[in-house]
Amino acid sequence: MSSDGLVFHDEVELEDFEWDEDLEAFTYPCPCGDQFLITYDELECGEEVATCPSCSLIVKVIYDMDDLPPMPTSQAQKDTQPSALKSEA
Repeated sequence: MSSDGLVFHDEVELEDFEWDEDLEAFTYPCPCGDQFLITYDELECGEEVATCPSCSLIVKVIYDMDDLPPMPTSQAQKDTQPSALKSEA
């Protein structure tokens, strides 16, 4: 599978990825034993390529920008944390 000169290992629906709070990224198992990664911010910018940090494989992430799920709660809480801390002070 190729697009714009890239050769994808596979095409994977975003719903098949899992949110990893520690990495703050969506992950999907890579055959090398590591994980393909793509962040929420990358998805919001229209990125569709998830990379594996341990090998050269990439996958195309299939999603509709209009159907992008809400920001995962760990990142949403992080973005609002400063105002929450102010109210506690």
